[in-house]
Amino acid sequence: MDRSSDGSGNNIREGAALAGSADMAPDTSNSINPQESLAKDAEQGVNREEITQDDFLDGQLKLYQPQKGYRAGIDAVFLAASIPAQAGETALELGAGVGVASLCLAWRVSGLSVTGVEIQPEMVRLAQENALQNNLSLQARFVSADLGGKRRFMIEQGITPNLYDHVLANPPYYEPESSWVSPDESKRKAHTTQTASLADWVDTACAMARPKGTVTFIHRADALPGLLHLIGTRLGAMKAYPLWPHRNADASRVLLQGVKTSRTPFTFRAGMILHEGDRRGDFTFAANTLLRTGAALKL
Repeated sequence: MDRSSDGSGNNIREGAALAGSADMAPDTSNSINPQESLAKDAEQGVNREEITQDDFLDGQLKLYQPQKGYRAGIDAVFLAASIPAQAGETALELGAGVGVASLCLAWRVSGLSVTGVEIQPEMVRLAQENALQNNLSLQARFVSADLGGKRRFMIEQGITPNLYDHVLANPPYYEPESSWVSPDESKRKAHTTQTASLADWVDTACAMARPKGTVTFIHRADALPGLLHLIGTRLGAMKAYPLWPHRNADASRVLLQGVKTSRTPFTFRAGMILHEGDRRGDFTFAANTLLRTGAALKL
């Protein structure tokens, strides 16, 4: 079931309340014990005074994220919208942060099982709390692991190659040696490749998808040639979907999606124009509809 539509084209507003099934026992694996919360927050670097709760999908999801450092935005929402998932399938997000893309996807597709992997334990803790507070802990779980390692910890958590119907990732956009490095550790880890290179991200994503499963990235538009080179022949039916900030402007982002073991040729889509004016938040009708409803984006 796609929660962004009731089947007649009408947007369903009470999204978070629809998560989970009434006949299923509540999942407490991600629950936050108030008596342990402050100690765990301090241990994992979470300062509650520096956490905001932000609305996504027109307030249908309310998600905690750091007030300073890296903050998820529309890239995560577009990434989630682009995944052609169905109920009963599995999805894996690499670099999940506080879980925005994973939870937008889980909210849209009831019955989808989503796993998010994130290197920063404090972000994992917030992602777990976000899943719980939005009634999505039956569908979404989050673990801490480093993609630059040998995947041992991921495998110990049951995250194994050739398992997932869909793998999605929003890799860091810059290499440390080629960009200004933020003094904020959280933003630095999110924006630049630290222990894991872009090749590590691509290798892991391609490995974890099952044959005929999809692999989807969102990245800078100028990174498209490098991504295609790293992917090589491991994915087919490749679709590049550019996101244009304004009409007659160069694309700023690109969604790249492929199917593992497919041999279907590459397609470059028309993409979407995001803004129709100069004011912040002045989105086009198409972009605004997606950001407010979480509707699926067909690439």
